[in-house]
Amino acid sequence: MMNVYKRILQWNLSLPVLMVLVFLLACKKDIPDDNGNGNNPPKEEEIVPFDKVPDTGEIVMYEVNMQAFGPDGTFTNVLQRLDSIRNLGVNVLWLMPVFPEGEEKGVGSPYCVRDYFDVNPDHGTPDELKKFVQEVHKREMAVILDWVANHTSWDNEWILNESWYVHDANGNIIPPPGTNWQDVAELNYDNPEMRSEMIRAMKHWVTTFNIDGFRCDAVDFVPFDFWKEALDELKALPGRKLILLAESGKKESFEAGFQMNYSWDFQSKLTDVFRNGTTAAGIINTHNTETANLPEGAWKLRYITNHDICAWEDAPPVQYGSAEGSVAAFVINAFLGGVPLMYTGQEIAHPSPISFFDRNPIDWSKGANIYGQYKSIMQVRNEYRNLLSGSLKTYTQKDAVLFRRLSGADELLLVVNVRNKNVALTLPDELHGTNWTNTLSGEKLLLPTEWTLQAYQYCILKNEF
Repeated sequence: MMNVYKRILQWNLSLPVLMVLVFLLACKKDIPDDNGNGNNPPKEEEIVPFDKVPDTGEIVMYEVNMQAFGPDGTFTNVLQRLDSIRNLGVNVLWLMPVFPEGEEKGVGSPYCVRDYFDVNPDHGTPDELKKFVQEVHKREMAVILDWVANHTSWDNEWILNESWYVHDANGNIIPPPGTNWQDVAELNYDNPEMRSEMIRAMKHWVTTFNIDGFRCDAVDFVPFDFWKEALDELKALPGRKLILLAESGKKESFEAGFQMNYSWDFQSKLTDVFRNGTTAAGIINTHNTETANLPEGAWKLRYITNHDICAWEDAPPVQYGSAEGSVAAFVINAFLGGVPLMYTGQEIAHPSPISFFDRNPIDWSKGANIYGQYKSIMQVRNEYRNLLSGSLKTYTQKDAVLFRRLSGADELLLVVNVRNKNVALTLPDELHGTNWTNTLSGEKLLLPTEWTLQAYQYCILKNEF
């Protein structure tokens, strides 16, 4: 630049002209060329918040295991099945963690986060994830991200800040106490700097990737005052309506600001009844216990399986006696109450456990009959969703779940055989001789005193006065 100034002086230009030339040279570096190059490149297109995020009570959620969706485990693989997912009535997509995974002491777990601000290249690029979210939104579905706040990988750059982690008596950073999670290091929530950076990271995914909320992992392992702080700040983001799900069964999760938490007891009771033959009345009793003291606006997530159950216990056809048994269990789940969840492969009754540590693509060409049943069930649920917020009347049965959903003059009657055999069901007196239509088949029914149900048969009946 000095040589340029000397050359200008040699031209014996007048002072005003000289000043203009120097000003233009100084500013040139900030003027973009025709291609937008320069120190002030065009701004990215403004991110517009998704405006069709459902109310909590309207949510139908689907959990995506990236490792199982296709041969590559990529966003593109999931994108290819978005329409099939949407056709199940799903309006919220939950992505299991999409961050780069730790390698030091790593076991391939997506819950071993190496970088809270980046995307795992095995799944795709940040731009591909942004485009994926756009495609989900085009189909009027929201996207929530699995958030891992309790721990990081051992090679996460945060570990250079030793005070951000919990130490043992010898000053060594430790894995989460009381677990066998040797691949991860426990974060120290007494450190305000770490807490602030964790919240900044969560905001990043909302404001940069247009994520619509979070399913938060191991919520009970993290102080609830942190969750209150974090969720308050997230809710304060302008123009955002966020979905917040806690992996917790405690009321404190609702007090911290989560809208939903887990129905661990309900799922355990479902498998107990279907697999061990205990009385079906236990399902109704557990439902009543779980929902008896829910705060206003709080909901339970209802599921027959999820990534943990399907990986560590077994696939739904085994858990519930058969593929048909798993569908029967889902019908109870979808209509008795709460927010229904479907997990990867559940909708085709995938017959074997699904790991989230290794690539194990599902053969989506199988299970068409089961998928068809799910689709029909969810179409009925959507058509009569106003009844789901109506009153609930249940009946005590040993081998079947029997309940009514009522709103004004309209009602649904749900009947589900929980056994892998024919069951002779004695109906309550008030149902004898009443008229109904089977919403799945269109068949007209006059209910008898005694009704024989086929193995795992389910009926969703609409009253006909």
